[in-house]
Amino acid sequence: MSRKIAAVILGAGKGTRMKSDKPKVLMPVCGKPMVRHIIDTLEQVPVDEIVTVISPDGQEVAKTVAPYKTCVQEKQLGTGHAVNCAKDLLKGFDGTVLVVFGDTPLITKQTFQLISSKVEEGFAVVVLGFRPEDPARYGRLIMKNNELDRIVEFKDASDAEKAVNFCNSGVMAFDGKYLFDILAQIGNNNAAGEFYLTDAVETAHKMGLKCTAIEGNPEEVASANTLEELAQLEIYYKKVS
Repeated sequence: MSRKIAAVILGAGKGTRMKSDKPKVLMPVCGKPMVRHIIDTLEQVPVDEIVTVISPDGQEVAKTVAPYKTCVQEKQLGTGHAVNCAKDLLKGFDGTVLVVFGDTPLITKQTFQLISSKVEEGFAVVVLGFRPEDPARYGRLIMKNNELDRIVEFKDASDAEKAVNFCNSGVMAFDGKYLFDILAQIGNNNAAGEFYLTDAVETAHKMGLKCTAIEGNPEEVASANTLEELAQLEIYYKKVS
């Protein structure tokens, strides 16, 4: 990769649905906290900087990701807000910025490199998509030729859009020159009053910027919110390791 790469790991989630007092990103997959799997892979990319977004009581996460930097999301106001918490630590960074959810530990070095290469090709926003066996309630990625036109949440999708099986994993890459300008223009005019990272695509288009999506392996982009999903991640991990 010819440009510098930074990564923002979203790690402020709690482990309540896993019936644990541990922060979710510290739940183990094959004996190693999920967030450490991600960091180990990012180091192989390699990335130049890693910032993990933690909750106000996330000291244990901060220790786990050390010596890399952390920033605190004081209130959980959405994924866009979480990434924006890293603004001061990435001030002036104009390389590629990967945004990774701390509960997706199986994404490979090659996938991170591929999504980063698309930013080098001139796309300001790149989304990692996948085609699950059951699209269920995932957001849909609506493409026009090789560009990403929009992300449509399942609840807002038309029947035609629901028929699309190209889904949003949540993992994204941004051109660092534009990232925080994009985030500054994302609003929270929604039922939850939150700033959604998925709105970055619409915002980038309004700024005259290009967006695209690449397709990843459904097992690789799997995440864990429950103990059952965590057990499934272990099965996937053992399959590829």
